[in-house]
Amino acid sequence: MKKFLSLTFTATLLLLASCTSYKNVPYLQNSDEVDLSPATRLYDARIMPKDQLVIHVNYPLDPNAVKMFNLVTMGGNVVNNASNTAFSSQVQQQSYLVDNEGYINFPVLGKLKVEGMTKTELEDMIAHKIQGEHTRDLPLVNVQMSNFKVSVLGEVAKPGQYTTTTGKINIFEALAMAGDLTIWGQRDQLKILRENAKGEKSIAYLNLNDANIINSPYYQLQQNDVVYVTPNKTKAKNSGVGTETSLWFTSTSILVSLVSLLYNILK
Repeated sequence: MKKFLSLTFTATLLLLASCTSYKNVPYLQNSDEVDLSPATRLYDARIMPKDQLVIHVNYPLDPNAVKMFNLVTMGGNVVNNASNTAFSSQVQQQSYLVDNEGYINFPVLGKLKVEGMTKTELEDMIAHKIQGEHTRDLPLVNVQMSNFKVSVLGEVAKPGQYTTTTGKINIFEALAMAGDLTIWGQRDQLKILRENAKGEKSIAYLNLNDANIINSPYYQLQQNDVVYVTPNKTKAKNSGVGTETSLWFTSTSILVSLVSLLYNILK
């Protein structure tokens, strides 16, 4: 009897799992019909308040001319990168937090409005502000977003928060980092929670089955986006099977044991 009940329970779960329609599983199903011309422009993330920027200025002709722009932290204190040489692991490049008004306070140059700029635009602006006053030619400026992160929650293999040093990540890359959707994930109702530079929040829905997702303004994720994968109806039904049915089988198992015990005593 116990083996029969166990096999019945397993068969029920398999039957529920098989109810998931195959047509709801593959991504980008109509890829041959999609106009990809709007997606040909390369994407660059825009700097927002609360972004953490690491900025390094290099001028090979005279490194000392730009040393005041390269601050580092050592033992919790900010110091000049006077030697422009490699530092120990205890020394880190100074980062700059973008304030709520979109400014950073950069050495010598003072407050700079950086909100809404791309990484390349900020590099170009700083280089031109330094040229002439401190260097003859344009210095080499490198900007990195050190806290570009997205969160992936719900029906994925590895929910969590993921960071990237490239300053860009699309929805499929984020899902790949999270180990992809489980078979229970609802692929046509993916939710993207986003907060813009003004603090305004929005929720968008993406359909991974539809290749037109590539042209969506939410295809390329922004820093601090939250991706939520909703469980499908099959998973919801199975959650009920896992609690109510489990209690029913437990009660039945106890009853069978009692009947068997009484039968052995009275026979």
